[in-house]
Amino acid sequence: MAKKGGDTTVKRQSAPSFWKVRRKHGRFVVRARPGPHPKNICYPLGILIRDVLRVAQSMDEVKRLLNDGKVAVDGVVRRNIGWPVGLMDVIELIPLSQAFRLVPKNRNLLVPVLLSRQTEKSLKILRVTLRKTIKGKKTQYGFHDGKTLIANEQYSVGDSCLFDLSNKEVKSYMKLDKGSVVLVTKGENAGAIGKIEEIREGLFSLPKRTVVSFGDRSVELPVQMVMLVGEQEPIIQVS
Repeated sequence: MAKKGGDTTVKRQSAPSFWKVRRKHGRFVVRARPGPHPKNICYPLGILIRDVLRVAQSMDEVKRLLNDGKVAVDGVVRRNIGWPVGLMDVIELIPLSQAFRLVPKNRNLLVPVLLSRQTEKSLKILRVTLRKTIKGKKTQYGFHDGKTLIANEQYSVGDSCLFDLSNKEVKSYMKLDKGSVVLVTKGENAGAIGKIEEIREGLFSLPKRTVVSFGDRSVELPVQMVMLVGEQEPIIQVS
């Protein structure tokens, strides 16, 4: 009989390097299912709860937590252990009244940061990754986590929006410009927060780049590797 559906597991040795799993403890781990984040830059929800947050000792315990509706991602209760969670997602442990935001930190691609204020769990920064005109001459925007929005405002790819998860609306808009504060999301400087000194337009063989200063040094980075998080300082907790 033909196989239906994709694989639900992946070999530990083939898992992304930033996953905090024991490489020689069993052969397989949960695979991130298709969803809002690419599988190579996200955590499956089950792995995050068991191996990173360590609020459960086995995947069976994780399944019981999820089936009981005790874990929410971006304000929505999730029950799939393979649900992909990635950059800027907010994971709430409802019984513990704790919420974490996934951000790059200390060169690690995704690290859960405990939110110090309850109001933070309803806020999320979204990076604009797509802009197109649809039927009725309306403008549709796509964001880094798969969300879409039809709006009259004129956003540009690379800009960021502060999104209210509880009301499903954009609270404020930030334009990628000189002097803006950005968070590096990939590479050797992942997790570093700096200010844009210069924006260099792309060429045929080079992407659009930003020159970001980190105190006494400056680094040139493609715009895809930075996320705008504020104009003078980060507008939400990202560290």
